[in-house]
Amino acid sequence: MPDGGILSGLSRAATRTPRFRQRWVSPLLRRILLVNALPLALLVVALMYLDQYQNGLLEAQVTALREQARVFAGALGESAVRTTDPDNPRLVPEVARSLLRRLTEPTPDAQARLYAPDGTILADSRLRPGPDGTITTEPLPPAADHGPVLGMIGRIYDAVLSLLPHQAPSTLVDVTASAGGPEWQPDVKQELRLNSSGDSNQTPPYIRRTRDNHLLVTVAVPVERDKHTVGIISLTRDAQEVDESLFTVRMSILALFGMALALTVLLSWYMSLTIARPILRLAEAAADMREGRGRSGSVPPALLARRDEVGMLASALADSAAALWERMDAIERFAADVAHEIKNPLSSIRSAIETLRRIDDPGRQRQLLTIIAQDVVRLDRLISDVSDASRLDAELSRVTAEPVDVVPILRTLQELNEATRDADTDPKLDVVAPPNGMAVWAVEDRLVQVLRNLIGNAHSFSPPRGRIVVRVREAGGMAELCVEDEGPGIPNANLEHIFDRFYSERPKSESFGHHSGLGLSISRQIVEALGGQISAENRRDAAGRVQGARFIVRLPTV
Repeated sequence: MPDGGILSGLSRAATRTPRFRQRWVSPLLRRILLVNALPLALLVVALMYLDQYQNGLLEAQVTALREQARVFAGALGESAVRTTDPDNPRLVPEVARSLLRRLTEPTPDAQARLYAPDGTILADSRLRPGPDGTITTEPLPPAADHGPVLGMIGRIYDAVLSLLPHQAPSTLVDVTASAGGPEWQPDVKQELRLNSSGDSNQTPPYIRRTRDNHLLVTVAVPVERDKHTVGIISLTRDAQEVDESLFTVRMSILALFGMALALTVLLSWYMSLTIARPILRLAEAAADMREGRGRSGSVPPALLARRDEVGMLASALADSAAALWERMDAIERFAADVAHEIKNPLSSIRSAIETLRRIDDPGRQRQLLTIIAQDVVRLDRLISDVSDASRLDAELSRVTAEPVDVVPILRTLQELNEATRDADTDPKLDVVAPPNGMAVWAVEDRLVQVLRNLIGNAHSFSPPRGRIVVRVREAGGMAELCVEDEGPGIPNANLEHIFDRFYSERPKSESFGHHSGLGLSISRQIVEALGGQISAENRRDAAGRVQGARFIVRLPTV
């Protein structure tokens, strides 16, 4: 791509790069809040179903009220009945009223009514005769007032619960608009019928909530004398204790829910600060790297210092960024080296062509044409090696290392060397390897390329009829391959530089342009990509004299 195309592509990429806006509530924080608050909300909703608790309280109220009504009925049956006719005893209204008032005085929140068998009201504990003979009615105490705030909370609570499904309670509470108040009258005839028939079933209690928010419980019990039913007594009581108990429990649940919710929000916010915000900062750092603004120090040091998964992610991002910038620097150096290496033969060719135009000597012309041909060969070799080196990384990233036995490969290379070498001039290749072979993790084609490069390099520096030895052994859990020659060795100052790109120090007898200086560099690139190491050293005798060079390749064994 031309330079202008590259710059325009980078410009478009920078334009498409999303920017990360700082948000008060990040999506991850919302998920954390939902995950933390949902179980708490479900628990609170379950606790808010207090039907069973309410039914238990109401049943206790009904039981206590029925026992109290039976006591009243027994007292009236013994003290307020005229027995002049044993077969037809009757209640005495005046005595019954006085006795009923005395019985209900200890319980001012209760109202008792006495009915004749025909349903006529004989006495009412709420009716008081005045001094002038007038009858006054004492109202029930007002319902408890919890104030406007708590009252509003209670109404909202009841409204929410009314929308939720409920099981049918064992004790029914009438909350309809037609629910009776304290003036409600029991079905006297039904009670008398149940009592006269000997039915063990009791008249069910009547529980209702009035418009002025009174929860009233009414029970009816027959008044008997000598096994004759002389009337019915109904006892009504304001079950304010039930409402107070329910209200206390509800407020406790809501208070605990509020505290738990506040704690959940704080903990979720803390998790957001320690997880979501750092991830957002890492995303911003990655965006800066992508746009070229974060070559160094893009990842905040505070995140790198963390000793948790976020710190590991930050370290991985910083390492990836460093590796990326190092790769980009390497590409830049590689491009500069390639341009320099290509420029030298091109300059030589141009100089030779310009000189060729000015001279007429056939001998000099043939000499210049030979130089041009050698430079073309050098260019061809250089371009081939550059192409191989440039696609090497991509190729190694696409393939997977497999178990490869290196000994058969060396035996094959040894056979090829024996078949093609000149016994009078070329060195001999020997292989010293375990008889059972040595399997390593590698890519076979690229491993063969490394071995051929090293053997070919040793062949170039070996004297006529010399000896090249390849040794295979296991050392420290790694397979060690040593390629030794009998050449002049390597200058100590160049033991590391010989693996640099385009480094070339060839024998004087070698033809010009046969090597580009990329063979050892490509070999190191392959070995390191396979998780191994490659190094060079000189072979020395007991006196310290150089006996040749040794290249050592270490690869992981299977």
